[in-house]
Order: sequence, then C-alpha cells, then structure tokens
Amino acid sequence: MGSGRRFGWLWAAYGTSALGTWLAFGALPLIAVRVLDAGPVEVAALASVGAAVGAAVAVPLGPWVEFRSKRYVMVATDLVRCAALLTIPVAYACGALTFLQLLLVSAVVAAADITFRAASGAYLKALLPAEELLVANARFEATSWTTTIVGPPLGGVLVGFLGPVATVAADAVSYLLSALGVHASRGPEPRPGRRKAVRPRARDLLEGWRFILADPALRPLFLNTAVFNGLVMATQPLLAVLMLGRLGFTPWQYGLAFAAPSVAGLLGARLARPLVTRYGRHRVLTGAGTLRAVWPLGLAFLGPGTGGLVLVIGVESGLIFCCAVFNPVYATHRLQRTPADRVARTLSAWAVTGRATTAVLTAAWGVLGTLLGPRTAIGLAGALLLTTPLLLPRRPRTAD
Repeated sequence: MGSGRRFGWLWAAYGTSALGTWLAFGALPLIAVRVLDAGPVEVAALASVGAAVGAAVAVPLGPWVEFRSKRYVMVATDLVRCAALLTIPVAYACGALTFLQLLLVSAVVAAADITFRAASGAYLKALLPAEELLVANARFEATSWTTTIVGPPLGGVLVGFLGPVATVAADAVSYLLSALGVHASRGPEPRPGRRKAVRPRARDLLEGWRFILADPALRPLFLNTAVFNGLVMATQPLLAVLMLGRLGFTPWQYGLAFAAPSVAGLLGARLARPLVTRYGRHRVLTGAGTLRAVWPLGLAFLGPGTGGLVLVIGVESGLIFCCAVFNPVYATHRLQRTPADRVARTLSAWAVTGRATTAVLTAAWGVLGTLLGPRTAIGLAGALLLTTPLLLPRRPRTAD
C-alpha cells in the first residue's frame, strides 16, 4: 500500500472523528442541564475541571507513547474514547447517570485526545516524506473547518429528534470508525526502543518541555500559541453571555455567527500551501500570526440586531481565515523541527500546556467578566491579543 493510500485512510479517520465531535458539540453540558438539573457552577466545572484533569493525566502518557507503536496507541485511544462515551447512553437508559460520571468521561476523553494527537503527529511524520507534510496538515485543517460547518446543524437536528444522549452515542461510533481507519492505514514506523518501553525514566516526563524551550524556533511559537489560543477561548463564554443575554440574540443567530465564518477557515486552509510556496514559511507564519491577533478586539464593539450579527460574522471570518492559514504551516514546521524520537513527547507537552493555559485563562476571564462586565473583559482580552505577535519568531531559523 502506497503512502498516499495510507494517508487516505488516516485522513478519513480524522474526518470521521471530527464530524462526530461536532455532532455532539455541547452535548455534555446540555445533558448536565436538561437531564441532571445542573447549575452554572457545575456546567463551568464540566468544561474546565474535566479538561484540566485530562491534561494532568496526559503528562505521563507522553513519554509512554514515545516508545510504543503510534498506530496502536491511536487505535487504543480511539477505542477508549468510544467506550467512555458509550457509558453515558448506557447509564441514561438504566436511570443511573450522574454528574460525577460526566466529569470522569470528560477527563478520560480529554486525556485520550491529547495522547491521540501526540501519537498521530509522530505517525504522520513517519508515514509521509517531509515535503508532503504541509499538504497533509492543510487537508486536516480544511477537514476540520468543513466538519465545523456541517456538524453542529446536523447535531442540532439529532438533538431535536432524539435528544442530546443520541449525539453522544453518534460521537462514540465515530471514534470506533476512526479506529478502523487508523488500523487500515498500516503505515511504516521506526521500531520503538524496548528498554525504554519497559521502564521509562522520570526525566522523560519533562523531556518535551525541555526540548521546546531549548529550541530557538519552537520556543516562541510555543508561547505564542498557548497565550493566543487561551485568550481567544477564554472570551467564548463571555461572548455567549453577552449575545444571548444582554443583546438578545436568538440561539439560531448565535449558532450562525460561528458557523458561517467556518467557510473562511476552509478557504484559508486551501491557501496555506500556495502562500508558503510564494512567500516562504517564515513570512506566512509571522504574517498570518500577526493578522489573526488584530480581529478579536472588534468584538468589544458588538451591538444588537443585524449590525451586531454582521460584525460578529465579519470578525470571526477574519480571525478564522488567518488561523486556518497559520495552523497547518506551524504544525508542519513543528513536525519538521522535532526529531522523530521526540515527537510524541513534544506534542504531548505542547497540548498539555495549551489545555492548562486555556483552563486557567477561562477561569480568570470568568471572574473578570463578573467584576468588569463581559464587554470590558472581552475588550481586555482583545487588547492583550494585540501583543501576542511579539512572541512570534523574529527571523527565519531554518530555510523555508
């Protein structure tokens, strides 16, 4: 089987699980509210505590993954996510569903997600030659935005007819199909070191962070992406409160405001490779990385009515377009910069830091939103985001 066909299976697996994730977008909080009568504090805990615990659990899994077959790890984590999610409809059918179970499932899925991403990056690097990595990452990015467009509306229909528990079951099935696709890819992998596989050292837990912080090209990207993504995600709950509460937008308008801009993400992902070919990787990274920081401040000027809806769609379209150009280029640069025997630990450390930063900033902005009001807190995040381009690499460290 050629590398193109192997990648095709991997790509199909990615698309299937991404679609399942978007079908079930918001399902766990909805179940908590509608089925378990959870309040705002419990829903916030479901979003933050589960992700934080999952990130903590994933820390020792990074070095463990490094010395295992990446394809088998990917299949195993897909099956773990499938099994964890299936416990929800089973418990619901038996009348035994609890909020604690939702928290545990959220943590397990978060840890498995980080582990899967670490293994998949290492597997992709072994599967394809270096010159094809940007094309592959751009396809993943385009698929992500396509499923963002398609998934939530279909999920909404499914919730309307069958309830939120059904979307969780659909998400679980998507992970099972993803596991089958990953298994079918059967790509070549370097043989993992057996001695380390049996007894990983304690220092391996920090090896990913050591490598990132010692690398002059990866360190600024690491800091930039952690802070940028964390600040953007921290404003999402406040934006929901502002739009659905004070400004009186309907749920369908709120959904449209974030679904329509995904078309810009699809376009940006398609343009990533041509832009790198024409302008070089460093210019695209710094250009797109700078431009994406400009847009979020506009959300502080959000008003009611059609004008406000157009403003949100415009701001989110610009932001998502720039992110869709930036993401596959930086993901490719990171893979090419990282030695094959450190990819899993590096990606795991990167993901754990991102999740933890997002959790901390989301909690902090929740407090700021309460003290200052959601609009002021959103504007403060937008102002801070304008400083994030200072963390981007100032000059090329490697040839484009």
